[in-house]
Amino acid sequence: MKLAFLERIVGSMLVGLLIAAIVSEVAFRSMGNTSSRPPQTIKLIIPAGASQKVSNGQSVVSDGMIFMIGDTLEIVNQDSSTHTFGPLFIPPGTSASLDLNTIERLAYSCSFEPTKYFGLDVREGLTLGTRINGILLAGLPMGLLLSVYSVIAWPFKKQDPAPPAN
Repeated sequence: MKLAFLERIVGSMLVGLLIAAIVSEVAFRSMGNTSSRPPQTIKLIIPAGASQKVSNGQSVVSDGMIFMIGDTLEIVNQDSSTHTFGPLFIPPGTSASLDLNTIERLAYSCSFEPTKYFGLDVREGLTLGTRINGILLAGLPMGLLLSVYSVIAWPFKKQDPAPPAN
């Protein structure tokens, strides 16, 4: 009986880990592997005529961007007006850059959005270690629940006592 119980627990844990690995891999592949890319420079272009559009309440760039640690945000000002973005001062025809080296969610004040704020989300890149950690954090509790369910749904059969010896 002890061996059967142990086999059920180990089997359930392995099934839980397998299910978690499949779900994790499907999710990872559906993200297009963009979360594990190397750091890069990403350009945000302030188009010509941005000041006029912003004064009319129109947005000139998409708000909110997601970055990985190590990325650099380069803001290129093609407008005829000077713009600001947090600590950056960007005269017409120039660019300025911001290194993103810390995991954080930021809302910078900026002059090229009607709301006067621009959101940045800096995340850690997805590594093999974080993927395995996710599988373990999902798979082990799932396996434990499966083992409890297996004992409840399919209880162990009681062994018939040995027949009396003649």
